[in-house]
Amino acid sequence: MTRLSRLNTPLLGPWFHLARYKTTAAQLSEPFSERLFVRNPATGEIISSIEPPASDAVDAAIKSAHRVYESGVWSTASPLSRSNVLSKLAQLLEDRVPELARIETLQTGRVIREMNAQIGRLPEWLRYYAALLRTHQGFIAPTQGKLLNYVNRVPLGVVTQITPFNHPLLIAVKKLAPALAAGNSVLVKPSELAPLSLLEFSELASAAGLPDGVFTVLPGLGHTTGTQLASHPLVRKVDITKQAFVQAGTQTGRSIGAMVGSNLAAFTAELGGKAPVIVFNDADLISAVNGVAFASFIASGQTCVSGARILIQDKVYDSFMNAFLDKVRNIAQRIGNPLNPVSSMGTVISEHHLGRIHRMVSSCNSGRVLVGGHRMSGTSPLDDFDLSRGCFYHPTVIEDVDIKGEVWEEEIFGPVVVVKKFVGEAEGVTLANMSKYGLGAGIWTTNLSRAHRVADSIQAGLVWINTHHRNDPSSPWGGMKDSGIGRENGIEALEACRWNAFDSSAALNTRHLDSQSKSVIVNTATAEESQMQDDWFGDIENDKRYG
Repeated sequence: MTRLSRLNTPLLGPWFHLARYKTTAAQLSEPFSERLFVRNPATGEIISSIEPPASDAVDAAIKSAHRVYESGVWSTASPLSRSNVLSKLAQLLEDRVPELARIETLQTGRVIREMNAQIGRLPEWLRYYAALLRTHQGFIAPTQGKLLNYVNRVPLGVVTQITPFNHPLLIAVKKLAPALAAGNSVLVKPSELAPLSLLEFSELASAAGLPDGVFTVLPGLGHTTGTQLASHPLVRKVDITKQAFVQAGTQTGRSIGAMVGSNLAAFTAELGGKAPVIVFNDADLISAVNGVAFASFIASGQTCVSGARILIQDKVYDSFMNAFLDKVRNIAQRIGNPLNPVSSMGTVISEHHLGRIHRMVSSCNSGRVLVGGHRMSGTSPLDDFDLSRGCFYHPTVIEDVDIKGEVWEEEIFGPVVVVKKFVGEAEGVTLANMSKYGLGAGIWTTNLSRAHRVADSIQAGLVWINTHHRNDPSSPWGGMKDSGIGRENGIEALEACRWNAFDSSAALNTRHLDSQSKSVIVNTATAEESQMQDDWFGDIENDKRYG
């Protein structure tokens, strides 16, 4: 694969790829701009330095990707050939899970247990789209007269993907698998804060047999490299996730969408969320407490579907809160070295981001902080790790904030939740929908009718019932309202990476132009099974599914 960067990684050990990443023949002799430093958020140490490509090298990479697409070496390869390469890549990735998980922990500060569980599932995405290539079919349009109108789908061309820091490899693979399966040439700009795992993954793609130039990694800054990739006229689709731009908001997504639209290219954007989790009086209390803790504090709250607004019905409020606060305090007591396999929760991504979180919490003019609300310092009770060196923020719960306040309305993207009591079902749904975002939501109830009734009423692209953050390559993933446009996962994602053979513009890229998918995921396990299997922050000696 093509990697437009030079990489130096003195602290990662001999198992990390230390060779200079090769460049395309079209690059200039001095293509590199100012060096980027990748830091371990748990220690502040620089673990890698990267010299990203300059503007002319980015332009050359896009043109090279277009030439490779035009050559047909991948774009016109048989579905069986592409399927075989993706299947081999899945196996190579599976073999390297422990190493890649370690890289993810070092560059993000997330605990190794999370990364082993998350990356261990990534081969599923590659295998899913490899299988779709072998089974998915075109269709015959029912035209009138003596005409045969068959419709095939063909690749778009050059696809640009801009991926975030919170799930560096997961989100990249989710986007890459359908784009490569469709036959496109793909350029990926990873977050400048966490590019290392994707650079390593590109080595595996090459070893799997992906032709050179089909997949290019371009580590650089969002406002330079990212903007250039999004605005280039040869790019036929742009796919972004909000946290790819460290300062990003929905307005950034709109601005990028305007650039993409001016080139009549396709656009997919996941722009964050402020997920409500509704706990009804009849919910299984133990399962709900465990599930809300997972929703709120997995990945230190740095997920777009993090349970950020916890809505608890009146009769169960006190008992839920007592158990939940005990759980939060227990999580805090078990925060230590992220590489410790029994550490409960890691850092946030950077000092800058930690400062933003604390500013939002400390400037809140309503409500009451029940636990947390501060940076962690001193040594860990778990393993004597010096928490003062890293970007550790105490898991935080704030009660009864103003629904017009910043901490209710804006995505904090950290281990901070707000809780509020409600009385009737209608009030709970109203509070849940009282947000400009509509990505994910959770419902906890044992009443079957209520579960489906409330799920229908929630304005979100993903609704979990008696679970949270479940993810599968077959399940569409995307939001409503200001949470973005388009879908990852499933057949929808593959179709969005190809044209119908008769299409004349990217605007015709989606079959269902007048609707959007809503994915409702129902946990059908018994309460006893859920209590045993889904308590992520409980007995961490036992294996539990993440995502």
